[in-house]
Amino acid sequence: MEREGRLESAPDVSIAQKVLEVAARHIARALGDEINEESPILDSRLPDGSRVAAILPPCSVGGATLTIRKFHSKRYQAGELARIGTLTEPMLKLFKEAVQGCQNILISGGTGTGKTTLLNALAAFIPAEERLIVIEDTSEIQIDRENLVRFEARREQPGLPAVTIRDLVRATLRHRPDRIILGEVRGGEAFDLLQALNTGHAGSLSTIHANSARQAVARFASCVLLSNVELPHKAVRRDIGDAVHLLVHLARRQGARQVTVVLAIKGYDPDEDRYDFETLFER
Repeated sequence: MEREGRLESAPDVSIAQKVLEVAARHIARALGDEINEESPILDSRLPDGSRVAAILPPCSVGGATLTIRKFHSKRYQAGELARIGTLTEPMLKLFKEAVQGCQNILISGGTGTGKTTLLNALAAFIPAEERLIVIEDTSEIQIDRENLVRFEARREQPGLPAVTIRDLVRATLRHRPDRIILGEVRGGEAFDLLQALNTGHAGSLSTIHANSARQAVARFASCVLLSNVELPHKAVRRDIGDAVHLLVHLARRQGARQVTVVLAIKGYDPDEDRYDFETLFER
């Protein structure tokens, strides 16, 4: 198990493989899903919001694997993140001004670095009168406000077709959002999000898996190409340079989650095929 960012052994806990496999099947059925030899992978959400993932043999070579990611019930405000060292006071001031100034912010980092926690905190700076639409693969973002609409993707299930993140991003534009919060950019929905950001939906927030802030831009471009929309490479990079204003990267250092780099994108030079980055913070 993980506690305060570090892995620990669970004392005096031993679960037989058969019991674990049966538990995974029961969990899947309770959630309206199935996990079996034909469909050996489960990725879903428990009623309390926790993420549950399971893989059965033979895909899980050593036996059934079940992982539950339970989210902390405490909702961190940006000021608290500054106090515990996730970000600094100057960063806090910058982020507040950027959100209230309708800048588009892309938060990058690895798994468990606190991307969603930071996104939650930054979303609190959005003026209360604005209409937010939150789009997620699995509902994790914790925002309480009156003018909020939540959309959640659906995996293909017996008798039910899939509803993808890309489907939801396209549908979102018909629901008059002031701001779009996309839980994570993973695939072709990046193209539709990019179009939205460049056509009047400023001040949006999203996250992406990447090893650095600069790599986040490259990953975003790769995700756009997954949309199967034929666009020149430089055109994609130019649109990203126009749409994304701030790149915020998080990393884990000795178990602690920290914002390590904040970059501003000042534009894209097609002749040199490079972005004009300004390093605002680095530690």
